[in-house]
Amino acid sequence: MNHTNLIQKTVDFVQSTLADAEAGHDWWHTYRVWQNAQQIAQSEAADLLVVELGALLHDIADAKFHEGDEAIGPRTAQQFLEKQRANAITIEHVVNIVRHISFKGGNFQQAFRSPELAVVQDADRLDALGAIGIARTFHYGGFRNRPLYDPEVPPILNMSKEEYKHSQAPTINHFYEKLLLLKDRMNTETGKQLAEERHRFMEQFLSQFYREWKSEG
Repeated sequence: MNHTNLIQKTVDFVQSTLADAEAGHDWWHTYRVWQNAQQIAQSEAADLLVVELGALLHDIADAKFHEGDEAIGPRTAQQFLEKQRANAITIEHVVNIVRHISFKGGNFQQAFRSPELAVVQDADRLDALGAIGIARTFHYGGFRNRPLYDPEVPPILNMSKEEYKHSQAPTINHFYEKLLLLKDRMNTETGKQLAEERHRFMEQFLSQFYREWKSEG
């Protein structure tokens, strides 16, 4: 199967699988990550097929919607690609991207690295920043019935993987526990440049949020 046909088959599979997904992790999130990844890959020495497949399949079965099962995403991606008779080396690489892409707290050390993972990870992190990132964050907070903000509950920085996974903190805390950390964790030069504006927008949003919370201005 050629590149174009495999990508189209993957698009169809992801759209069908994520048809009823939570809006922050649905097909449109995947689509934006796919587009971001293709843009970033233009400036990187990366295998575009692996990048596109990794981007399209990166959230095919997110652990937080499957009782914390971190194996279901990589397994689903592998089963799909094997059914399409993709190259074994490509399958292994894409599965490693799906397995290692996620942010898991400030103390987590990534065990797998590749130029393709760097591109897809930056593309995914960009969608957690800026206006889209803010919208996704509050949508997920509402989905989990979390408070918007509680001044009595401070953010916890450098959480362990388990602390991050089980956190029930107010939504605003997530900005400090993850989103505002991402700019300095981008892998590629293009990713770093694209993250700057989105990071500044979030800082402006937080400043406005606190002014309105205190009824200032």
